[in-house]
Amino acid sequence: MTDYTISHITQIIDGELHHLDAENSIIKDILIDSRKLIKSDHCLFFALSSKRNDGHLYIKNLYEQGLRNFVVQQLPNQSDLQVNANYIVVKDTLTALQKLNAYHRNQMNYPVLAVTGSNGKTIVKEWAYQVLQEDKKILRSPKSFNSQIGVPLSVWQMKPEHEMAIFEAGLSEPDEMEKLQKIIQPDIGIFTNIGEAHGENFINKTHKAGEKLKLFTKVKNLIYSPDQKHIQEVLIRSELLETINAFTWSTQQDADLKITNIIKETHTTSINAIYNKTQISIKIPFTDGASIENAIHIWCLMLLLKYDQKTIAQRMQYLNPVSMRLEMKEGMNNCSIINDSYNSDLNSLKIALDFLGQQNQHSKRTLILSDILQSGKNDMELYAEVAELMVQKNITKFIGVGTAISKQADLFNIEKYFFADTKDFLDHYSFSSFKNESILLKGARYFEFEQVSMALQQKTHQTVLEINLDHMLSNLNYFKTKLNKETKLMVMVKASSYGSGSYEIANLMQYYRVDYLAVAYADEGVELRKAGISLPIMVMSPDSDNMDSLLKYDLEPEIYSFRILKALDQSIQKAIHPKNKPIKIHLKLDTGMNRLGFVSNDIERLMKQVTKNPLLHIQSVFSHLAASDDSSLNDFTKEQISRFYSSANLVQKFSKHTVIKHILNSAGICQFPEYQMDMARLGLGLYGFSSNKDTQKNLLNIYRLKTTITQIKDIGKGDSVGYGRAFKAERNMKIATIPIGYADGINRFLGNGHFHMIINNKLAPIIGNICMDMCMLDISNINCNEGDEVIVFQNQEQIKEIARIGQTIPYEILTGISQRVKRIYYKE
Repeated sequence: MTDYTISHITQIIDGELHHLDAENSIIKDILIDSRKLIKSDHCLFFALSSKRNDGHLYIKNLYEQGLRNFVVQQLPNQSDLQVNANYIVVKDTLTALQKLNAYHRNQMNYPVLAVTGSNGKTIVKEWAYQVLQEDKKILRSPKSFNSQIGVPLSVWQMKPEHEMAIFEAGLSEPDEMEKLQKIIQPDIGIFTNIGEAHGENFINKTHKAGEKLKLFTKVKNLIYSPDQKHIQEVLIRSELLETINAFTWSTQQDADLKITNIIKETHTTSINAIYNKTQISIKIPFTDGASIENAIHIWCLMLLLKYDQKTIAQRMQYLNPVSMRLEMKEGMNNCSIINDSYNSDLNSLKIALDFLGQQNQHSKRTLILSDILQSGKNDMELYAEVAELMVQKNITKFIGVGTAISKQADLFNIEKYFFADTKDFLDHYSFSSFKNESILLKGARYFEFEQVSMALQQKTHQTVLEINLDHMLSNLNYFKTKLNKETKLMVMVKASSYGSGSYEIANLMQYYRVDYLAVAYADEGVELRKAGISLPIMVMSPDSDNMDSLLKYDLEPEIYSFRILKALDQSIQKAIHPKNKPIKIHLKLDTGMNRLGFVSNDIERLMKQVTKNPLLHIQSVFSHLAASDDSSLNDFTKEQISRFYSSANLVQKFSKHTVIKHILNSAGICQFPEYQMDMARLGLGLYGFSSNKDTQKNLLNIYRLKTTITQIKDIGKGDSVGYGRAFKAERNMKIATIPIGYADGINRFLGNGHFHMIINNKLAPIIGNICMDMCMLDISNINCNEGDEVIVFQNQEQIKEIARIGQTIPYEILTGISQRVKRIYYKE
């Protein structure tokens, strides 16, 4: 049973049904994110409420899209109550979501494997799927759906036709795992390890291990290593080993699978062990410690499931790398390339199409898709569902690669092309025809779509700035938790979003429904409008020469002087702007920064001039704090706030409508939340930086700047390196030249040993003067080759260290990264 009536669901989740036609409401799909609606028929929306957002706000919008079934914590006001809609009222919508899926799990009678631990959960889950999928129809949770919300959404995908399910489970706070156990109800468990991840809410590692163990209290079999002393300790203390079957592996003590030796070669690792008093071995195509540990867990699983050693050895040697992220990068001919070319199944396709749907810079959207392998569906049913997904996600062009998908060509009613394999596609498709479009690459690993990705990429040098959109979203949500739900949020995307790229970040903020964007200059706002950004945009430094552009592209100027106000008035009088459309403006008050803005004595004159023009609409009044990040200057900050209140209230007195008031920046949001008023402005905090240590601990790094080794050479004692012979070797050395220099944003003050880059986890000092396009590193003590990766920086501390060396601030370092450095945006 996979379909439920609305009345049945009401009983399952202990709700109260308000309806007009409940008995005929069949539910097949559930939804928690209004932006990801695919089909409104037979869909049930859970209006989840959190500190960051409230799903109840989007019910009306969903109703207008045809959705009629809602789980809510309170009914809408009578005026907003929709006709022909079913509402299930519950105390807590998240609890209701979990109850429904715990019930749904109980309807399935096949084994469920659950994986938890601090690291390796997703890899172990994906590898378990890889080695077992030839023999069973398996459902696995998509990507890293392992949270209190992600797990029930994954369990909902369980269908009677499956023969096994594999889920991962994570936790960030105590008591969460008990809830996940009731939803997953695993028969087999894999406990990978205990590390530092998400440790802030636990007393110690033993406490965290005990909390994670709650997932496995009712399993039949548990795979783990007693070498993980914290796991072994809590297992012994819990006496759980008396009621479940433990399958153990160890390199240090007796175990079911005793690892005798591990032999690492150039690209492979051989692992030897004793099992049932017999010597056995596997070889895997990885050499890093994490992959070896993850592979041993998979080895144990296959032994537990009674696979013969020959089959195990054969499948383990072909384990594929698991891509943990969706990447977006610049492509040829002004295209954007989204690369998810390591796996292909319906769930991951839906996630990738959602990500593609967030991109609005191109009206044309292209999907390049390989055969979907091991789906458990017949080809006609499978590709009919794919075709329907493409319609829902507004795909305009489709390229199918593979014999199976090619046979179903008639199912796709859009511009379409089909090829037998990747080589056929590369040989016979005109890549120059890709222009001004967003392209999603989605392929099973077998099809080697990385060749397609390389062919589509914009040809630039190998220096890349990677930007983690998930971490940026985490930072956004952290600041949202500091604000009241009714407080609006303006996000700074000026200076190319602090080096991140204006459009891409603006688009992310639009998708996650911030209220305002702010840019420094009108041309920045114009480019965002041309790229499809529809959010309100405040221009912080308008000039008299660009008022026409402001009006044409519906940008909202900051008015900071009488000169700028006069220039705006003059542009309006030229009749460029529609006569009946108000122009929203933002009044800047100077409360002590002594930069831009009106002082208190200007307010009455200012308001008289503004109110003369009926087309001027004061959208907000604001000021800027000069020292909100310095607690020693709190008295000055509070004086600024007091001055602002006085002047802003006078502005409001002259206005006939409510004017938005805002003064808090990133630091102010955390330090002075009592003064958040109607809106707050988020700048550098979004990008992972704060001068406050407590705030910094909660922010994630979003940047990773990397390049590659262009050339390696040996130099002798007395040889010099670089311009001006600034470095002279005091011994025989090995040096590497890398393609990044001061024209890319690596300032000359980092040269001559002042800063180290990272190669193969070892520090390599910069030697000699930094050149415009390259610099040289000392690699005398590092084993590396030409083409190897070089990390310039990959965390906030390294960026701060660069700023400290240059006696500047992270702002300058980030905004100084040249636009010729390729940006890659990715989601985990």
